[in-house]
Amino acid sequence: MDFFGAQARAKRLTAWLVVLLVVAVLGMIVAAVAVIALAMLLLDGGPPGAEPLARALDPRLLGAVALGVLLVVAAGSLARHLQLRSGGAAVAEALGGRIINAATHDADERRLLNVVEEMAIASGLPVPAVYLLDEPGINAFAAGHTPQDAVIGVTRGAIRCLSRDELQGVVAHEFSHVLHGDMRLNLRLVALLYGILVIGLVGRLLLRGMAARRVVRSSRRGSGHAVLLGAGLALMLVGFVGTLCGNLIKAAVSRQREFLADASAVQYTRNPAGLADALKRVAAHAHGSELRASRAEEFSHFYFSRGLPGLRGLTATHPPLSTRIRRLEPGWDGKLPEPSVEREPAGTTDASAEPTQARPTETEAWEGAVLGPAALMQRVGQPREQDLQQARGALAGIAPVLLEAAHDPYAARAVIYGVLMGAHPASRNRQRRVLDEAALPGVLAELTRLEPSLAGIRPGQRLPLIELCLPLLRQLSVAQHARFRDCLERLMAAEDEPGALQWALHRLIVAGSEGGAPRRGRRLPLERIEAPLAHLLSSLAQAGSQGEAQAVEAFRQAADALGLGLTFEPRPATPQELDWALDRCRQLSDDDRLRLLDAMVQCVAQDGRIHAEEAELLRAVAWSLDCPLPMAGLG
Repeated sequence: MDFFGAQARAKRLTAWLVVLLVVAVLGMIVAAVAVIALAMLLLDGGPPGAEPLARALDPRLLGAVALGVLLVVAAGSLARHLQLRSGGAAVAEALGGRIINAATHDADERRLLNVVEEMAIASGLPVPAVYLLDEPGINAFAAGHTPQDAVIGVTRGAIRCLSRDELQGVVAHEFSHVLHGDMRLNLRLVALLYGILVIGLVGRLLLRGMAARRVVRSSRRGSGHAVLLGAGLALMLVGFVGTLCGNLIKAAVSRQREFLADASAVQYTRNPAGLADALKRVAAHAHGSELRASRAEEFSHFYFSRGLPGLRGLTATHPPLSTRIRRLEPGWDGKLPEPSVEREPAGTTDASAEPTQARPTETEAWEGAVLGPAALMQRVGQPREQDLQQARGALAGIAPVLLEAAHDPYAARAVIYGVLMGAHPASRNRQRRVLDEAALPGVLAELTRLEPSLAGIRPGQRLPLIELCLPLLRQLSVAQHARFRDCLERLMAAEDEPGALQWALHRLIVAGSEGGAPRRGRRLPLERIEAPLAHLLSSLAQAGSQGEAQAVEAFRQAADALGLGLTFEPRPATPQELDWALDRCRQLSDDDRLRLLDAMVQCVAQDGRIHAEEAELLRAVAWSLDCPLPMAGLG
């Protein structure tokens, strides 16, 4: 699926959600008016001579009913929106999930983390936090506002019953939702629909409260009891309309996107059997994909497979399993594996990555590779099996002590500091003194321990290491993050000549550790931001060139690709200038961001090859532009 096209479709679906919500609210208003009219006809308690139906249809009463319904819907939607501001973590915690410790010694949990890390690094996305739901069913979900605050949730039944290939297919399916804007759409859907469900929830609570007081003697109930009972039933009736509309909306939005996510997962892994076998496991499992959490229904459109019984036909949020399997395996004979039963825990393992076959490193992947501009649109946000192999190779090439450190809260910060410290001895000594003043003693001890391994980092290994550290950095407390951010700023200030790569990695770390933010503000055309473009492209040209003449030529090719008369900036831009330039570039439309990415590729590939450091710089800047560029080169 085209990345930018998928994003645009998700935005259009958001607009349709508003239209469908208006229709649902109108239906609830009609239901509320009908209930009031019926009540007046039965009670007939109005003034003499006034017809009950005429009183029920009084414009003032209709206006009050409509206003009341609108206020309830708006208040409910706003309340749920505020509750979900923290992104995917709010959904995972609402479903009873716990975040998996990055240094876990549980073999099943370690295997899941490895699969998620490989997929994220291959895709050019930040590694999401991973939550485990203590549920026996086989299910998973992705949730978040942006890739920077996304989480992946997986049930214990899934990690116990699925093979690695099957688990990879499920994770790839969820990454499709991350890449194609489905997560944000799903969160908006939760907030919007909660408002139309509130009235029914109030009626349900009212009736439950009445049932709880059945022990009260009937002589003490009186007419007030009948009024409350009638009010509860009326609210339940109006709420039923809202619930039905909500389920229909969720089903309409979710079903087709599940097919697209299945297709994308196969595209990513080139292994349709893995995903098909996972779906067969769900069909054969004793608990299926059922989730028992009290709020499971609210998030039913998030799941890998239908998490609730009873949602069928028009209200089904997922296509039938048999239909999904046959799309992946057209010749499937309908046979299922033996009913899945959770195996015993696989025991413990060390926190390092599981052994993998040696693969080409990112350096080898990008040496001599030139990204073809015509193929660029097809590669952004579209990882392939080749990218997964390169991600495994990059991880296999990193020293095990650094891989282990990236999964430890103190050592992860030390890894980040070590990656950002400059290459010049004078700068490194000054930066170390800065850290001695500002960093925590435990982090400094880890930095000292890791220095020999950090000195051996090869081109192409910085970005994967940073991505591995990001989930832990997002878990820092407010005070810890403030200290960490202060240390990052001091490191950059103490660098003699911070290069474009150092700046790009620094920006990525800051945005990735803070959870990122959706692009906002008015969209600007390329012609309106020529100065920021000149700063950014001049820095990219200088980073990958051997002299000013070569840098000027690389810059000229980039400017020609944009069709703009940009002026080369011979003076290296400061990190502050580059931040300003990139912030302006983030305001470009999707089409213009793609043109800019094309120009950046032309710039770094001016000499006919993209070296590992250039690839790392390109992927880091693309990440900041919300254009995830997969790991392997294009040729």
